[in-house]
Amino acid sequence: MNDSNNLLELSAVARSYPEPAGRIPVLTSIDLAVNPGEWVAVTGPSGSGKTTLLNLIALLDTPDSGSIKLDGREIARLPENQAAELRSLQLGMIFQLHHLLPQCSALENVLLPTVPAKIDSETAMERARSLLCRIGLESRMNHFPGQLSGGECQRVAVARALINSPRLLLADEPTGALDLHATDALLELLAGFHRDGMTILMVTHSERAAAAAQRRYVLSDGKLAQTL
Repeated sequence: MNDSNNLLELSAVARSYPEPAGRIPVLTSIDLAVNPGEWVAVTGPSGSGKTTLLNLIALLDTPDSGSIKLDGREIARLPENQAAELRSLQLGMIFQLHHLLPQCSALENVLLPTVPAKIDSETAMERARSLLCRIGLESRMNHFPGQLSGGECQRVAVARALINSPRLLLADEPTGALDLHATDALLELLAGFHRDGMTILMVTHSERAAAAAQRRYVLSDGKLAQTL
């Protein structure tokens, strides 16, 4: 767990939440290391803490104890302005529901993360168009989410997550709302970006999605166990 080559490293991470009867532990002692260029999947039943785990890594939540490092830098308790900057520039995130803005076109949705990142508009436009072509939506750039299928919206969400060239792509049940055909299309899309060197950490209840990863873990009783 102390390999300096790790892109992401979690050590003894714990998180609980208050209830009237006392604090309920969700994650008790999480150890995880992800190397650059790896695709790692975490599976587990609903309520096992998969989304909590991803939210901690994405700096959307703070652990009760333990360490989270990105590129050797402790990030678990950064001030919000630094956390926001790190999320914007080094982390990409895909959710189960695409969360596209309905009033914005596919192209505009992909461009949104470049605004706080202060990326040159011409550079951002060129990369957004390139990503939309890469995901097979070159003819749908100016369509709005309501004019796209669920699978197409999720592909736009992938492009949006990658627009700022993040070091780590986090995916929270990315195929959970898709049919079989759209699931396979999205997994092949992610596989293509992984072949290009993208590091992916995905949480999923789908065996089909988890099988696409290089390494798999099961989250149970607040701890991670690697599977063969």
